[in-house]
Amino acid sequence: MLLHHFLDYWARERPEGEFAVQGDRRLTYREALMAVNRGAHALVSAGLQVGERVAILSKNRLEYILLYFAASKAGVVPVPLNYRLAPPEWTYLLNDARAKMLIASGPYVEVVADLQNELKTVDRFVALDGVHAPGWEDYDRWTTRQPSTAPDRLLTENADLYQMYTSGTTGHPKGALLTHRAVVANIFQNSLVQGGKPGERCLVVLPLFHAGVVPAAFTPVSWGGSLYIQEAFNPVEVVRALSEERIGFAALVPAMIQACLGAVPDISERRYEHLRLIYYGASPIAEQTLRRALQVFPCDFSQAYGMTEATQALTFLFPADHRRALAEKTELLLSAGRPAMGTEVRIVDEHDTPVPLGAPGQIIARGPQLMRGYWNRPEESEEVLRGGWLHTGDVGMLDAEGYLYVLDRVKDVIVSGGENVYPRIVENVLYQHPAIHEVAVIGVPDEKWGEAVKAVVVLKQGATTTEAEILDFCRGKLGSFERPRSVDFTKALPRNPSGKILKRVLREPYWLGQRRQVAGA
Repeated sequence: MLLHHFLDYWARERPEGEFAVQGDRRLTYREALMAVNRGAHALVSAGLQVGERVAILSKNRLEYILLYFAASKAGVVPVPLNYRLAPPEWTYLLNDARAKMLIASGPYVEVVADLQNELKTVDRFVALDGVHAPGWEDYDRWTTRQPSTAPDRLLTENADLYQMYTSGTTGHPKGALLTHRAVVANIFQNSLVQGGKPGERCLVVLPLFHAGVVPAAFTPVSWGGSLYIQEAFNPVEVVRALSEERIGFAALVPAMIQACLGAVPDISERRYEHLRLIYYGASPIAEQTLRRALQVFPCDFSQAYGMTEATQALTFLFPADHRRALAEKTELLLSAGRPAMGTEVRIVDEHDTPVPLGAPGQIIARGPQLMRGYWNRPEESEEVLRGGWLHTGDVGMLDAEGYLYVLDRVKDVIVSGGENVYPRIVENVLYQHPAIHEVAVIGVPDEKWGEAVKAVVVLKQGATTTEAEILDFCRGKLGSFERPRSVDFTKALPRNPSGKILKRVLREPYWLGQRRQVAGA
């Protein structure tokens, strides 16, 4: 199967069913299919061959979704760009991907126009909001004159569907190559969790350049859902939509859930009559945040753990698992669930040897949703996929029932006096402090212990506390080697676009002048 087969099917079965809504714009499945076919013909008529790259630079919008499906039909490979990056970073990604075409929305056209001399392969520019710079074509004029029937191109499920760049938390972003086979497999895996039905409205607020496009948009289309698209995340608008726009399903990251709980005063008083399921993932969620969300929203919750290299998800914590956690097995709230259908997960040591049940080690996985490799990085591809297993770089453990617990990133583990300290364990304790809104735990150089545990804290609005109070709060709740030795206060924690806290950025000031970013005792 290919990605666009889902759209073709529902356009046949429910042609007048709602496909997507954004503001006062609305498309039926029939209208979406016609627009996608025209977009596919436009890509073909532009001279793009099967497998060539077309980059997209925009916030969320209807055309973004349509372009994914149009590219699927044309056999060209979208390269979605993170609009939050700086222009030099766009230049790097466009040149690295060898993109032939760039499609951009209004706010970015003029910025990109200043970069055109630095772009090595892009020879065609299309503006989504009309022409704002010399040499750009208007998207509407470019597509509307094309046929509304499907183009005739021979495509296989082993072809690349899109090239999505990793967050780049540890260096230059790498282009993960996701095939139709991998993405469609992950869509089916996600659909077992989502359980949607035709016509149900699904909130699309996760950025469409991100792996979250799979649960937020592609999977709902697979079961005939309707996409309620928001351009960017605004907690007030998200809560309003959840309560007023008949939203049945929403995919969010934990930082979004936390922002909604903290920024919307009447969130607990609103009614969410249609809300059936909130699906969260992309980064760990604090138990306190999850418990509050479970109280506020009268719906089921599910969690996914994965990464771009695995299309999106490797494991799921199902709604039934959340209910069980509240009723009897509270530790499940800290779990990332069990492997997706057709997926195997192992915990291994530094030699890739499986460790005993309950012992920590690196999480590795294999399944049909894995990328085929990194774009033009054969050595790194071979390393991360060695033996046919995706080496996630995360530390975790499995319990007797097969539930996965993600403890930390391998590179985030703190070694203090020869003991491994897993920051997430410390953070879960600190989140119980009534004054703490957000916290990140990092290792900093220490002459005696090699590394010492430091907590970087964001306080709740109007709350006050001291370093001494926080350090005392941890006594009796953590082992002596796990307890923070110092606390810094800050107004906000640095994050990447998927909501993950950039601990590398937090560590950098403390490790300046050090030869290594980890220390020995």
